[in-house]
Amino acid sequence: MDGVKAAKRRKITDKSVPNALAQLPEFAEDSQMYQSLLEMEKKLDWTMNRKKVEVQDALARNPTTARTLRLFLSHTVSGQLWQTGDAGAEGINFETGQGIPAWSLKVEGRLLELPNQRARDRVPPRKFSTLIKRMIVELDRDPTLYPDGNVVEWPRGPTIQQPLDGFTVRRTGDQPTKVRLIIYLEQTPEQYKVAPDLGNILGVKEESRIGIIQTMWNYIKIHGLQDKTDRRRIRADDYLRPIFGGEGIMFHQLPELVNRYLMPPDPVVIHYFINPAQVPPERPSAWDIEVKMEDTSLKNRIMVTVQSSKDSMSDLAKLDDEIALLSQSLHNSHAKRQFLQSFARDPANFIQTWLASQSRDLESVLGSGPSEGATIRAEELRRSDFFRLPWVEEAVAVHEGLRLASRGMQ
Repeated sequence: MDGVKAAKRRKITDKSVPNALAQLPEFAEDSQMYQSLLEMEKKLDWTMNRKKVEVQDALARNPTTARTLRLFLSHTVSGQLWQTGDAGAEGINFETGQGIPAWSLKVEGRLLELPNQRARDRVPPRKFSTLIKRMIVELDRDPTLYPDGNVVEWPRGPTIQQPLDGFTVRRTGDQPTKVRLIIYLEQTPEQYKVAPDLGNILGVKEESRIGIIQTMWNYIKIHGLQDKTDRRRIRADDYLRPIFGGEGIMFHQLPELVNRYLMPPDPVVIHYFINPAQVPPERPSAWDIEVKMEDTSLKNRIMVTVQSSKDSMSDLAKLDDEIALLSQSLHNSHAKRQFLQSFARDPANFIQTWLASQSRDLESVLGSGPSEGATIRAEELRRSDFFRLPWVEEAVAVHEGLRLASRGMQ
C-alpha cells in the first residue's frame, strides 16, 4: 500500500511532445517552438540554481562593507575665573563642589549615511558604543595637584550594556590639559595587523584573517609556486623562503603559517587640547575613521530577493505541473488516435493482433510461459476444467462482440 501511495504522489515531470506528433506537417512549426522553449527553460533553470547557490553563499559569509565613523570631540568649562570674575573665590562651596573650576570632555560618534541610499533600505544606525571594544582617555596633568585620576577607561563588558551615542569625562581644574584618546574598534570581520616580514611581501598591512590567506594564495598562483607534480605542495621563492623556513610547505599548513604573523591592530589615537582659560570652540572637532562592519543593507536586499524568489518558484512549480499534465494528456490522446487509426485501416487484422496481445497479457497474469511452441501450457489445454473457469465465458462474450463489430464495419 505504501508503494501505491508513493506512486500516486509521484509528480509528472515529462513535458515532451510525442515524436510522431511533432513530425506531422500541421504541428511541425508549433512543436519546434515548444522544443525551443523547453531548451531555453533548461538554461534558465540552470542559471537560477547557480545564482541561488551564490546568494546562499553570500548570506553564509555575511557581506561586509567599509563605513565611515565620524568622531566628535568637544569640551565645556564651568567656574573658571573668566566666568565668575572677582567673586569667584567667594562663591566656591567645597562641600557641594559648586563654584569649583572644572571642565567636561564629551566624546561622540555616529556612522555617516551611505550616499544615494534608498529610503526603504535604511536601517537604524548603530550606536557609538557598539562600534568600539575599548576606549582610554589619558590626561596629561600633574597627579599631585589632581589626584582624582588622569586615566579613564571604558571596557566593553561581556554582558549586554545599554548602547550609548557618546561619553562624558568631567574633571576639576583650571590648567591647560593635553588629552590623548585611544580607541580600539569593533570590526566585522576581525582585523589583524600583518607583521612586516610577511606584509612587505604581500603588500598588506591590515586585513582579516581570511583576506590575508586569500592574498597569500593569490601570490602563490601569480608566481607559479604550486608544485606541478604534487599540487598539495607549495614551493618557496627567494622572498618566501625565510617565511616558510625551508624550500616549501604543504597547502594545509598555510593558515597556521599565516597566523604566526598576525598581531592585534593598532588602535586609533587622537590628540585633543583643553584650555579652560579660553572660551570653548562653538563647533566640535571631528575625525573620520573607517570601520569594517556587516553590510545590513545588502543583506536585507538579498533576503527580500530570496523571499520573492520563493514565491516565484512556487508559481513556476504550479505552471510546470499544469504543463506536465497537458503533455501527459497529449500523449494519451496520441495513443488513442493511433489505436483508432489502426482499427479503422484493418479492423480484422487489428482485432487479431489485439487478441494476441491480450493473450500474452493473460499469460503473464496467470504466471505461465511459452512451452513447446504454445502460448499456454499444453497440459492445461488438454483439461476440460480449464475452459470452465469463470473468466472463459466473459472472454468468449468479449471476443464475439468484437468479431461482430468487425463484420459490421466491413
